[in-house]
Amino acid sequence: QVQLVESGGGLVQTGGSLRLSCVASGRTFSIVRMGWFRQAPGKEREFAARISRSGGTTYYADSVKGRFTISRDNAKNTVYLQMNSLKPEDTAVYYCAADLGAVPSTTPDRYDYWGQGTQVTVSS
Repeated sequence: QVQLVESGGGLVQTGGSLRLSCVASGRTFSIVRMGWFRQAPGKEREFAARISRSGGTTYYADSVKGRFTISRDNAKNTVYLQMNSLKPEDTAVYYCAADLGAVPSTTPDRYDYWGQGTQVTVSS
């Protein structure tokens, strides 16, 4: 089992920044990659970013590319999502997820463990 706990959400104005954190515990050695997803009210959960076990490979959705940066500190079992130049359309609950599979994916159902989510609200 893997447990994930997100933090760092909040209310920010358009153009502002937030940094989300996700701490993993349990069988963390089984995690191949970590991802961040988000879900706005009335919408499906969508992929935002993912990072490999080593941190050497990252991948972003077009909607966040150039504004968001995913990183990790393996000594702390923590993954971060630095969000800059935030827009009202970034408002959502943000979830971190752990992928134990061999093939990278942007699909939520390919991820094995999920955190409880943290709310990000961007005011106009």
